[in-house]
Amino acid sequence: MYPSDLSAWNLGGPPSQGPGYPPNMTPGYPPAPGYPSGTPYDQQQPGYPAQPSHPGQFQPGGPTQPGYPGQTQPGYPAQLGYPGQPQPGHPGYAQSGYPGQPQQGHQQQSYQSQPAYSPMGGAIQGTPPVGTAPRPNPTLKPYPYFKPEEDCEKLRKAMKGLGTDEKAIIDVLAHRTADQRVQIVNKFKTMYGKDLIRELKSELTGHFEDVIVAMCYSLDELDARELRRAMEGAGTDEQTLIEILCSRSNAQILRIREIYSKIFKGRNLEKDIMSETHGHFKRILVSLVQGNRDESTHVDMQAVQADAQALYKAGEKQLGTDESCFNRILVSKSEAHVRAVINAYASVSKKDLEDALKSELSGDLLQAFLAVTILGTSRSLWCYPSEC
Repeated sequence: MYPSDLSAWNLGGPPSQGPGYPPNMTPGYPPAPGYPSGTPYDQQQPGYPAQPSHPGQFQPGGPTQPGYPGQTQPGYPAQLGYPGQPQPGHPGYAQSGYPGQPQQGHQQQSYQSQPAYSPMGGAIQGTPPVGTAPRPNPTLKPYPYFKPEEDCEKLRKAMKGLGTDEKAIIDVLAHRTADQRVQIVNKFKTMYGKDLIRELKSELTGHFEDVIVAMCYSLDELDARELRRAMEGAGTDEQTLIEILCSRSNAQILRIREIYSKIFKGRNLEKDIMSETHGHFKRILVSLVQGNRDESTHVDMQAVQADAQALYKAGEKQLGTDESCFNRILVSKSEAHVRAVINAYASVSKKDLEDALKSELSGDLLQAFLAVTILGTSRSLWCYPSEC
């Protein structure tokens, strides 16, 4: 068991030895003498008991012995894992030589400042390994002092009387995550018996109204409403269909379909898509709206090479284009697999896959396939992470 206080790591020393750990037997190796009292190490750290019976260990009134590189002690690794180790008196030093050690309540700032090394100890070079995707890093994090009652009071005050305090509305809704905003909407109706979205619509206009109202829906409900908006009335907003359906997970797609039918009574998302689109563009959207895409992370490199060859033969190598082949591979296969196919395509063609798509396809179908390939390499550019 490690002590709750890890201040001794700041001195460059190892953790205290618990029961059953062989004592360090280094005859003739006296503890460090000559340190005057009144130094930062003069007082024993709470929760980190001194071990006067073990020479060379942390003693009250004197620091540990970090200054002997290469000195191997029985039962403890050689002191070689401290690159750039500061001397005693450097507070805040995070132990970077033990990436596998659990250190409770101790931030490893020194480790994070070393971008040249991966968490496994190897140098980070080149692109991420096959089958990995960039981790979303949302700029909007949950508000730590969130109190929906107070936010509701601020919003009501902002809309009360003549005029509207738009800045107050922004200060609240633009600094809360999607989940927190939904809680505000629900709490507002509980507190005042009014629908917050209707109140906002009556007070705001233009694009500002559109943005603020959109922020009050859950992400899945917003997607469902945007899909309906994209298909109702004259014409179709194909770009909205592409952005939503090409970037959502299976679980998200299934939730969107359910909410779509619940909000818009008697309507079915798949049927609406089929009636509003046509050709191969309709086929790719129908494939996506099934919510049945492979989501495994395993990548079979033989299958990757075979699919890269198949895409080359279906496009560049022949007159005309076999769009069904592109649909089968890029839409139904997992993102990890598609990511690997994109990388492998360069080995079978002089073009990368994006340029090949641009030379073979056009219009909305091209935009849909480009969205799928962009998604395969940079999901954060297309999706709305749940933290936002």
